[in-house]
This record gives sequence, C-alpha cells and structure tokens, in this order.
Amino acid sequence: MKKRSAAAAAPIEDPSEAIARQCRKLVTQRAMFAAGVAMVPIPGLDWLTDVGVLVKLLPEINRAFGLTPEQIEQLAPDRKLVVYKTLSTGTGMLVGRIVTRELVIQVLKMVGVRLTTQQAAKFVPIAGQAVSAMLTFGALKYVCEQHIRQCQSVSRQLALPAPDIPRAERVES
Repeated sequence: MKKRSAAAAAPIEDPSEAIARQCRKLVTQRAMFAAGVAMVPIPGLDWLTDVGVLVKLLPEINRAFGLTPEQIEQLAPDRKLVVYKTLSTGTGMLVGRIVTRELVIQVLKMVGVRLTTQQAAKFVPIAGQAVSAMLTFGALKYVCEQHIRQCQSVSRQLALPAPDIPRAERVES
C-alpha cells in the first residue's frame, strides 16, 4: 500500500476562509479594546470608541477581501458587474463602500437594543460596567461578523467563472 502525503489528503481551503479567519482575529482584538473602554464609567465614551473602531476596522476588512472602492474599480468589467449586482441586492451594506461615521452609526442603530442596554448598564456600579463591556464586545463582533460574511460571499462569487454578459449589458472600455 502507498502512503498518501498529508498535503494530498488535506482538502483545499477556500482562500476567503483564511482571510475571514485573519479578520476575525483582528475583530476580536479591537472588540476587546472597545470592551475595555466601555468599562470606563463616562457616558458616551463607549459610543465614540465603538464608532471609531468600526470606522477603521470595516475598511480594513474590505481591503483584506479586495473590496475597497479603489480595488473594485481595478477589476475587469465583468467582475465589477458581479460586485455591483451583489451590492445592489442590499445584502452587502458596507462592502465596497467608503465607510463614514454616519454609515457606522446607521449600522450600530441596527443593533440598537444592545447599545441602549449598554448605556443604561453604565449607571449600575461595577456589574453594570461589566455588562456594558460584554454588550460592546458582542455588538462589535456581531456587526463585523455580518460584514465578514458579506465580503466572503462577494469574494466567492468573484472566484466563480465569469458570467456570460448579454451584449446589451457589456461595458466597452
């Protein structure tokens, strides 16, 4: 009997999965930082930190997947079409977009119940600060996990063979 090498037996990993793993590590580090800030009993400081973390982190995730507006513009026309069609469905709210403070606040409002509870918890000594930190961590992880999944979805679609574009839809350079 021939022995199979470990490399031959291992399944080929989806490249987007490796990128997602790296992004999740980064998200956990930044969410831990924000959770630490949330323990400081100064109302509003946690919100500013959450927004600041996301304004920096979400574009980094886009960049890791090759989905910043600049990176998308460099794609071949058929690939751009795949990205723009995906984005037009509304599933990738932050994919391929310039992430602004206003956009981040809009996203944070989607997890508003957690953040409202977080603000109220600030006024309960010690235990409330711990709850606030946990809610901050959970909210940031949730928002970023959704974004990572959306980026992965677009990235996987870009890895598929080019779609056959009807002549009327083709963009001539």
